[in-house]
Amino acid sequence: MSARHLDRSSEEWALAADAADPLADFRNEFHIPQHEGNDVAYFCGNSLGLLPRATHQAVIDELDHWARHAVEGHFNGKLPWMDYHEFVRDDLAALVGAQPGEVVAMNSLSVNLHLLMVSFYRPSAERPAILIEKSAFPSDRYAVEAQIRFHGFDPDQALIELEADEADGTLSEAAILRAIEAHGARVALVLLPGVQYLTGQAMDLASITRTAHAQGCVVGFDLAHAVGNLTLDLHDSGCDFAVWCSYKYLNSGPGAVAGAFVHERHATTTRPRFAGWWGHDKSTRFRMGPQFQPTPGADGWQLSNPPILALAPLRVSLEIFRRAGRKPLHEKSTALTGYLEWLITQRVADVLTVVTPTDRERRGCQLSLRVKGPRESGRTLFEHLQRNGIVVDWREPDVIRAAPTPLYNRHIDCLRLVEAVAQWRDAS
Repeated sequence: MSARHLDRSSEEWALAADAADPLADFRNEFHIPQHEGNDVAYFCGNSLGLLPRATHQAVIDELDHWARHAVEGHFNGKLPWMDYHEFVRDDLAALVGAQPGEVVAMNSLSVNLHLLMVSFYRPSAERPAILIEKSAFPSDRYAVEAQIRFHGFDPDQALIELEADEADGTLSEAAILRAIEAHGARVALVLLPGVQYLTGQAMDLASITRTAHAQGCVVGFDLAHAVGNLTLDLHDSGCDFAVWCSYKYLNSGPGAVAGAFVHERHATTTRPRFAGWWGHDKSTRFRMGPQFQPTPGADGWQLSNPPILALAPLRVSLEIFRRAGRKPLHEKSTALTGYLEWLITQRVADVLTVVTPTDRERRGCQLSLRVKGPRESGRTLFEHLQRNGIVVDWREPDVIRAAPTPLYNRHIDCLRLVEAVAQWRDAS
């Protein structure tokens, strides 16, 4: 029976919607953790994505390549190690809406953030400040404070934090743009998230960039919760740089190789940078000369040769994203998250408040939830969900995050989550 003729809050409707899902088969390409012999309802792709089944063989293939070829593995075979980071470039660029030369897979997010701030945070006495959001992810705040101190400035004076102006801790676009305009003359760098990790709010990258550039500011984004979640168009946004990790929505494993974007206008920049031999121009790298000549584009920010065993999972994941397609993924993500929000509103609005903006243009797939009551109630609900095979995550002080990701989540998972919340309420 078509889902159209069923009660939208019923199991029959959810199963019918899943049966009609054009991306349904992609779920079979992932290992789904088990709970008491059944698949868990996994809503934690915003923290660690699931393991693609093809990843195991991809890593084994590289181990076998090493065993057969030893050092010659750098030059032999279908995927020689010398060029391995280039094998993820096109798919990565397509995913984030960039030119191939604007992206590179390397290091980890915080390392990339520091490396790019070396180039793009160039403070002066008149313009020393970095602007971030008040509840920035701790690693970002640590990094910007460290950079400010490194340049001899005082974070108490040179770190500007945007205060939330909306209910539940979100920021209106108007407030963001007003702050940039108000402080712009002092701001060397605007550094904001693509998706705010605690609230799930998505930022308008292009609007922020235009406003900040009009004030003479450099603009960078932390896209840890945006890559593989939002439909990004980094090149067209005009931002100067961006960084992200790959272990969340990109399903590349714990500690996965991260990524960076540098807009093509900076491809041959003379800005200072930390140099390493893998960032040296590829055509002359092995002449072993003493003078650093950076490769044009994002590749020029590399320091060391790429970790092959860590890049293989990213290559597998990006290939899955390419086959699924940006538009179908966006459509399913919007539908799933909208369904989960609707269920919460219809079934457990007396228990949960949705922190994340209701406007679909201002969020990705993550919904941040608060229990109506003391923090202890929220923690108790979180533990109840975990015991019942519903995997969400908890962020202090009182937020439960649930992210129905389109590659492997289903409508029935959303229904299971809300039914478990109702069960907890009814038993309390």
